[in-house]
Amino acid sequence: MRLADLMHGSALPATLEGRALEAARLAAFEVTGLTADSRRIRPGDLFAALPGTKADGRAFIAEAVAKGAVAVLAPEGTAWPPGVPPRPLILDPDPRRRFALMCAAFHGAQPATVVAVTGTNGKTSTVDFLRQIFAALHDGKAASLGTLGLIAPGFAPGASLTTPDPASLHETLAALARAGIAHAAMEASSHGLDQRRLDGVRLAAAAFTTFTRDHLDYHGTMAAYLAAKLRLFEALLEPGRPVVAPTTLAAEATAALREVCARRGLVLHTVGRGGSLIEVETLVPLAEGTRVALHCRGERFELILPLVGFQAENALTAAALAIVTGSEPSRVFAILPRLAGVRGRIERVATLANGAAVYVDYAHTPDAIAAVLAALRPHCAGRLTLVFGAGGDRDPGKRTPMGEAACTADRIIVTDDNPRSEDPAAIRAAVRAGCPQSEEIGDRAAAIAAAIAGLGPGDVAVIAGKGHEQGQIVGDRVIPFDDAAIARDAVERLGGRR
Repeated sequence: MRLADLMHGSALPATLEGRALEAARLAAFEVTGLTADSRRIRPGDLFAALPGTKADGRAFIAEAVAKGAVAVLAPEGTAWPPGVPPRPLILDPDPRRRFALMCAAFHGAQPATVVAVTGTNGKTSTVDFLRQIFAALHDGKAASLGTLGLIAPGFAPGASLTTPDPASLHETLAALARAGIAHAAMEASSHGLDQRRLDGVRLAAAAFTTFTRDHLDYHGTMAAYLAAKLRLFEALLEPGRPVVAPTTLAAEATAALREVCARRGLVLHTVGRGGSLIEVETLVPLAEGTRVALHCRGERFELILPLVGFQAENALTAAALAIVTGSEPSRVFAILPRLAGVRGRIERVATLANGAAVYVDYAHTPDAIAAVLAALRPHCAGRLTLVFGAGGDRDPGKRTPMGEAACTADRIIVTDDNPRSEDPAAIRAAVRAGCPQSEEIGDRAAAIAAAIAGLGPGDVAVIAGKGHEQGQIVGDRVIPFDDAAIARDAVERLGGRR
């Protein structure tokens, strides 16, 4: 693609040897790829020299040019390094956004219907449920991208990234479109939104699931965290597009979302008790699911979801997204009873011979811990046991509140959860300050085994924090570790079933 076309009419300054480049001269430069990683440069690539938290891409301009970069994108004020052979230099006040837009222009094609979901919790489940709904409606041709990687027919699972970098994301979207996949659902993390990774994606709709404390090590304040979430609706969704939110979304986030929707001409649909699109009449917990009665567009529906707790709400949010993007409500609600649970999200992984159940969940914030315990309590005829910890090198201020949130469990075991570079014992102590009645078993496998060994008839155990993750980060090493596999092995040793 010609550099002039890649800039698609932008009036940004482009220079060569300090002199402005006219559009006609820009057309002479052919770009065959884009990357923000100087290690991946191939001849013909455009290199995005982006400042980062760990390194400044501008320091690698010389390396990129030596490897064959034909042009460089950089922040305003960047000077061309002395002694480096001249290349077109494009300066932008928001180079991350410009890079994403260039990636979108370069790869071009995208699925016709792409839906994005943001929220502190619930993104992964809602996206996966929506993929399942789309797949059932469209002969299996649907995809999801996010924490569980790329899931799409005919594609190998992608990396587990909540929101991929723009080059990878737009390359993937184009490949999906070429494969005939017209419907895709994707997670929109606060980091990804703040870093402009989703810019250039043509969104048909978006949802905001939950808003509670998380990622303050990156955003600094709850206000900045909320602003990052809202950017999905402020900057990426076109006016007139539908927005979905549960009626349980935090008041602060709901008010801010309503203001953005009103100002930008977005159409807000709510789901839950008193919802404007899907009005929930009743939610009745069953042994292994939830009975739901609801109203949608003048019709009443009754169904049994094979999901417990807040997963029912996530499934209804996914249903709403399918409906606002053109699907018939009756067809959507007929699919919901066939939904499969999402890996590591309030996932029932094993059952003991005495009927006690073991769940794995990704809950790693105070509100998420409280929510998973509240969700499982109605399904627990006996004692509710929680195994959890807090991650190292991440928002230390949430550790004691996580312990406080755990206090509704009948038995609490505090263990390690990705201690990274910190002292695991110090992390456990901070968590236990909020739940002094808890037990402490640092070894996570031993903690899981102890919890399962203590389960009686009607009891439920939930192992929280890591969910789908396949490793435990200790220091600079990633040790293979799967909560679900460890739990199943412990249950099998006791004569239960996987």
